[in-house]
Amino acid sequence: MLLLLSLVAVAAATPMVTPAPDPQAAQKRATTCTFSGSEGASSASASKLDCSTIVLSSVAVPSGVTLDLTDLNDGTTVIFAGETTFGYEEWDGPLVSVSGTDILVTADDDAYLNGDGSRWWDGEGSNGGKTKPTFFYAHSLTSSTIENIYILNSPVQVFSIDDASDLTLTDITVNNVDGDTDDLAANTDGFDIASSTGVTITGANIYNQDDCVAINSGENIYFSGGVCSGGHGLSIGSVGGRDDNTVKNVTFYNSEILASQQAIRIKTIYGDTGSVSEITYQEITFTDCTDYGIIIEQNYDDTDEEPTDGVTISDFVLDNIQGTVESDAVEIYIACGDGSCTDWTWTDVDVTGGEVSDDCLNLPSGITCDE
Repeated sequence: MLLLLSLVAVAAATPMVTPAPDPQAAQKRATTCTFSGSEGASSASASKLDCSTIVLSSVAVPSGVTLDLTDLNDGTTVIFAGETTFGYEEWDGPLVSVSGTDILVTADDDAYLNGDGSRWWDGEGSNGGKTKPTFFYAHSLTSSTIENIYILNSPVQVFSIDDASDLTLTDITVNNVDGDTDDLAANTDGFDIASSTGVTITGANIYNQDDCVAINSGENIYFSGGVCSGGHGLSIGSVGGRDDNTVKNVTFYNSEILASQQAIRIKTIYGDTGSVSEITYQEITFTDCTDYGIIIEQNYDDTDEEPTDGVTISDFVLDNIQGTVESDAVEIYIACGDGSCTDWTWTDVDVTGGEVSDDCLNLPSGITCDE
């Protein structure tokens, strides 16, 4: 017993030994790495886990190669500087891909990513012709931010946001004005969102030739302070035909749509199932829409067929919507399935300048196509 008590006393008196910190490991985690030129993309991809800050200075990404910044260490910062360019090849892309947790992707004020999309533009977009690369995969990003990014002349879709959680995109510019030449650019969506939760987009300035935003699935998504020009407006959908066909709790707020095909759009796939709910467009203004001001279609992919009721649209709020369309455009068009559009609340909706549709179908209670 005395021996046991002595051993306990010795153990209690012996201080805990904590391994000394490894200064080389700490320095490695705090390293700023700068990559540039034609070898910059491959060097950045190879060394990305050795850097807490990755500076991409005038990187020239080779043809058919992704600037691969996936699976970054938690807390990594990525900074674009100068002009980032991309070689030409017919392929699906992406040109850039980033993933990780607590990631910041940003850029110097004069930096831009130049897709030089005219090399691919053929009027077909992603529906044919040349195979064109998506620009930027923001996939599997958690608690992360993308800010102050300027993208010039994307070949086709710009931001693909998928499997993201608590992702913020601030002050993003997409400038595809050159794609209007001879109508050659197509399907240049600004933001395509799928299977994501908690995506916030503020201060976007998008000039393109397709949806400014298209939400195909996901929930808790917020878009505000945006300017969308030349494209297809603010869209839910198309919803249907995927593994995830649920869109819930989406708000578009305080944004402006200029010279687009339509401003507000919900499109669901004929014959499919899913749900669209808790959708709010508030304080939206638009001018000179060429096709529609507001369009809701439940037969989006087959407009020759009667709309079906498999994808429900409920709790749909329009509040303070003011806009104009061209004289040969339709102000509001709604084609719902039988009983699949419910609990819509439209307040202060004023669309003028065009034709009033006589072909609206299965309007929810209290809603008309003559607002």
